[in-house]
Amino acid sequence: MSNPPRRRRRRRIHPIIKLLFSLAAIGLMLYFATFAFKYCMGLFMTGEEYVVQLPGQESPIVEELPEETAAPGEPEKVTEVGRATILSAGDLMTHLPIVRSGKVGNAYNHSYIFDYINPYVSAADYAVVNLETTLSGTDGKEYTGYPKFNAPDSFASAAYLGGFDMMLTANNHCYDYGTEGLLRTLEVVKTAGLETLGTVSQATEEKYTVKELNGIKVGMINYTFAEINDDRNTPLINGLPTKESAAGLINAFDYDNLDMFYAEMENYLTAMKAAGAEATVLFIHWGDEYTTKANANQKAIAQKMCDLGVDVIVGSHPHVVQTMELLNSSDEAHQTLCAYSLGNFLSNQRATNIDLTTGHSEDSVLLSFTFVEYSDGSVCLEGVQLLPTWVLIRGSGDGRTYHILPLDEATEDWKTAFDLSTSQASDAESSLSRTKQIIWGDYENIRFAIEQKATEHHQSLGIFTGGVG
Repeated sequence: MSNPPRRRRRRRIHPIIKLLFSLAAIGLMLYFATFAFKYCMGLFMTGEEYVVQLPGQESPIVEELPEETAAPGEPEKVTEVGRATILSAGDLMTHLPIVRSGKVGNAYNHSYIFDYINPYVSAADYAVVNLETTLSGTDGKEYTGYPKFNAPDSFASAAYLGGFDMMLTANNHCYDYGTEGLLRTLEVVKTAGLETLGTVSQATEEKYTVKELNGIKVGMINYTFAEINDDRNTPLINGLPTKESAAGLINAFDYDNLDMFYAEMENYLTAMKAAGAEATVLFIHWGDEYTTKANANQKAIAQKMCDLGVDVIVGSHPHVVQTMELLNSSDEAHQTLCAYSLGNFLSNQRATNIDLTTGHSEDSVLLSFTFVEYSDGSVCLEGVQLLPTWVLIRGSGDGRTYHILPLDEATEDWKTAFDLSTSQASDAESSLSRTKQIIWGDYENIRFAIEQKATEHHQSLGIFTGGVG
């Protein structure tokens, strides 16, 4: 007898699944009901509001609310519209051991020198360095160091790659190889992608520049000390008489005829303002070598520049860091930031090879200052920063290399960051200590005074930021 066929068991749907299907069905019904309601009632989304369109009406036109403006009779709110930070470095010297350190076969490459300092330089909106050499080439001449400098073109490209935008060319070594060397230096620097200031290729060129940085127009000019005889156009630079071919190519002043300099500066400041300059900077080669305090001539010139309305003065030439001041004009209407000397940004001058045995010639600072512009047209100096630097030398003889180190105290371990020996790390600390002893007290007082004045300016404009904006 055969077995009866087995009954297939009916699979039962789980109650939870039934519930989910029911909810989904209800959701679909609500969605279609809402859509039908909107369609029938003419409900349209416009902007951030719903506008009801009744049957037979045209599509509604929704006007955007006007932006909030000051009430009638109330002044417009003043806001910050531009901010520009300029960084300046000290003397870039090209002593022969530094020249040889970049030799690669028959060519030269000195870009490695700026590896550690590059991030700080590049962070500025505009960066300037004093080129204290000529780039005169080797056509009938050699590369030379002190007392007549001639360096490879690679220093210009290295500075460009290191983050700089401009090289200052008015200094006591700019005429070491005559007019030809002066002109070739300008050509090489410009070809490398940098701008120049202080010397020109033709006497008819402007002796100053007005740069627009983030909407702020900054007038800049560069001068060097010299001996000026009856012929104003042919000064003696570093004791070398300039030729007629160099007439009018070098911005120079004479300590024995400062009135001539002041008259020129007043004219140039007027011209810069006519060209739209809203702030002005004077880069000046002056002072006594290897002296950490400004002399009487520097002080007098700085005060006169303040009275004329210069906003910032940046000095070079002493080859050591000098003091800083925040000057007030004679009528108390203007203030000027003055850094008398930034020291040797790059050099081979060490405590062991020059008469100055204190090590100050190894030290420098990067000076950064910030201009801020507001919608009422006012432009103010609202920030100043110093970064001490030190030139590290590795190796010996022709195998030496040179590195500009940022002595940033925010970097916790210089020894690791810069791959320093214990002795080198100690030397870096000594450099920082020397620089702080000279300038840090002045710097902190100046920074506080500038920030206080900025806060007062904000309050007068109705901007309350609790400090510098």
